Amino acid sequence: MSSTYVKALQFFQNSHISISNVVVTLSLVFVVSKLLKYRRDLQAVSHYPGFRVPFYPLGLPAVLLPTTWWNPGYYFLWRWRDNMYKRFGSETISLVPFLIGPPTFYTSNLDVARQVASSSGGRSFYKPETASRSILLWGMNLVAADGDVWRKHRRIMGPAFNNKLYELVWSETMKTYREMVSAEGWTDKNEIGVPAVQALTFKLALLIIGKCGFGFSFDWTEPAKTSDGKMSIQEALRIVADTHMIALFVPKWIQNLPFKKLRESREAQKELMAGSDGARRDNDAFTMLVQANEDEGGKFKLDDQELIGNVYIMLFAGHETTAHSIAATLGFLSLNPDIQEETYKHIISTVGHDRDPVRIRDYAKLDKVLAVFFEALRMFPSGHILIREAFEDTMLQIPNPPGEEGTTTIPVPKGVQVIVDMVGIRESDLLMIPDRIQPPVFRQAGGI
Repeated sequence: MSSTYVKALQFFQNSHISISNVVVTLSLVFVVSKLLKYRRDLQAVSHYPGFRVPFYPLGLPAVLLPTTWWNPGYYFLWRWRDNMYKRFGSETISLVPFLIGPPTFYTSNLDVARQVASSSGGRSFYKPETASRSILLWGMNLVAADGDVWRKHRRIMGPAFNNKLYELVWSETMKTYREMVSAEGWTDKNEIGVPAVQALTFKLALLIIGKCGFGFSFDWTEPAKTSDGKMSIQEALRIVADTHMIALFVPKWIQNLPFKKLRESREAQKELMAGSDGARRDNDAFTMLVQANEDEGGKFKLDDQELIGNVYIMLFAGHETTAHSIAATLGFLSLNPDIQEETYKHIISTVGHDRDPVRIRDYAKLDKVLAVFFEALRMFPSGHILIREAFEDTMLQIPNPPGEEGTTTIPVPKGVQVIVDMVGIRESDLLMIPDRIQPPVFRQAGGI
């Protein structure tokens, strides 16, 4: 028995303080501290109606627990979308955890969303870095940047996304589609079965981004290994896209352990960085981004890390969102054969059977096709939340419930976050669009 333990035991014996008394005292201190924090957090949201739960939904341990009546969890905005705001009679609610996490406002109101997300000057909200951590692995980028930093990145990124790049995306998409049809053996079939369309849309999106974003010469049938046994660039890009969260959240010493998935992740990152130097196109996004940066010069020029951050955000922010959006669109078309037939006839009437669509000539005419994609994005938003934080004490003008004119002014203290619920916005009474795919309604509402 150590001398420290003996002295501690003698102290408790001599002072007549029992272990149970210490435990009770510490428990009382804990409870009182949580009660005081809970009271402060309620004051921070002005006691605005909303959820009072144990944990913050976007933090630990809430994200590891299922969505239940006492724990909203990570997916509560989707699972409770039908009645969450109706329950409190407002499109803006508060969420105050009484154990772990900060007080927060959630809103599905477009007016409130504009107040916190507007890029105009004079606003009191910014993108907190904690909310952008998952997209900062490779460096600061346009998606994570805010204010003057955002304008600096936008100044460089804007010229890189031009008609030359759009033409490349258009032509490479058609080429890759033909490769897919041929490789999958669909050429002579009138009907095919696809158990999981995401397997195709993820690969399609990855190949297009690899070709047009990085200048790689990818092919639908390219094997995972090269002739000399090395990992192919195409396979490396896929693995990096699938495992970048490991590189973000897992400690370095764990990433270096000799497990297959970790080893593949390390090898993929190495091959992709080496392969990027060998890209040969002169009109891909990476090349044009570098050129735009060189042309800029001065204080607005991005450093190497910022350039890399912007290139890779195209992969991580573009890959999954594009793949899911295409999959959702195809899924909704399969469930709505009347809209599918209308869209098909529209394509044939615009393009015909005997030629390929031409972007400059046909894009603007294919408005029904665009409406279908927009409607699928409304039903399944690529980004389901938008997080903003007050960098100073400010106010929100919250519209009163339907039937009541005017707004209610709610103070928002510095540091309090407002989360825009993009899933809830699609349910908003202001949009008056049913919870089902209706591209004609979307077009009439000004979507195109």
